[in-house]
Amino acid sequence: MKNLITRGFALAFALTACVALRAQPIELAPDAPERYTVVKGDTLWDISGRFLSKPWRWPEIWDLNREQIRNPHLIYPGDIVILDRSGATPRLRLARLVGSGGSGVDPSGLPIEKRQPRVRVEALDRDPVWTIDSTAIEPFLTRPLIVGEKELATNPRVVATQDGRVYLGRGDIAYVRGISDDSVKEWHVYRQAKPLLDPDTRKPLAWEAQFVGSARLEKVGDPASLRVTATAEEIGVGDRLMPSVPPKVFSYVPRPPSAQVAGRILSVHRGVTQVGRNNVVALSAGTDKGLEEGHVLAIHQRGRTVVDRETKEKIRLPDEAVGHLLVFRVFDNISYGLVMEASQSISVGDVVTNP
Repeated sequence: MKNLITRGFALAFALTACVALRAQPIELAPDAPERYTVVKGDTLWDISGRFLSKPWRWPEIWDLNREQIRNPHLIYPGDIVILDRSGATPRLRLARLVGSGGSGVDPSGLPIEKRQPRVRVEALDRDPVWTIDSTAIEPFLTRPLIVGEKELATNPRVVATQDGRVYLGRGDIAYVRGISDDSVKEWHVYRQAKPLLDPDTRKPLAWEAQFVGSARLEKVGDPASLRVTATAEEIGVGDRLMPSVPPKVFSYVPRPPSAQVAGRILSVHRGVTQVGRNNVVALSAGTDKGLEEGHVLAIHQRGRTVVDRETKEKIRLPDEAVGHLLVFRVFDNISYGLVMEASQSISVGDVVTNP
């Protein structure tokens, strides 16, 4: 799983050389440093945020040559990122190791650190810097999330538990009916899907399946025996199963949508009502609005309705910008985004638009 996600974020970095959004001039952060040494836990978004007032525009400022594009695992902890202000547009580059001793500047005015050739020893599990924190979205890449209103009702179901227990935990056996394909060994377990409601009409836009755990087929039959391998909540009689599928590898190159997008935040993962940075939210816009993985949206706190004391009129206050999110999974009319920046708490019902 980790390797697939790593490949996805590596591909994102490789594609940055092909993405250019020139509508507005690049705005540097007021305290942008001349150089920054990458540390473990950094993301490309975080690093770019040190240099840019709008970190999501980092694909425009990285200057990658052809060799670096072929080797997208470009930035690692310990590398030095340099801000080059010599041209008309600022660029971020990596410090170069050339020559034999001494130091100086290259033709563009960048400092060059010169060293003798040496062997570079690195651990094999040394991870490159990714676009965003993959741990925040990993569960959402491997699970169906959105299902048809009656889809789960036709899927295999838990009919009994080991020793008649009310709930099952990791290592316990669940007895399942309805498995028609014995070649599928890995399964996800879900509870009844809940509707995601349009904030204005209160009509269901889609149904979100509630993931409760994973199980592995151990003995075929009717019922079949499956051993619980992981739980997010207790698994019980009546829960439904879907085949576990490999994660789809995406390239998360941040960019604004090409068309105008207007949507609302429908729900927040784990049922809370207010969230901040690195939380996952569901949106009332999907492929029907032209959304794609990697699109960046601005988040606006929906203005309150107040009464004008003199005229007694009801008026709605303007929406206020409170952050940005990156869309990482898209369905027909629903999508999921990771909150990347938040100046204050973000709530269900807040508005998302083009940045």
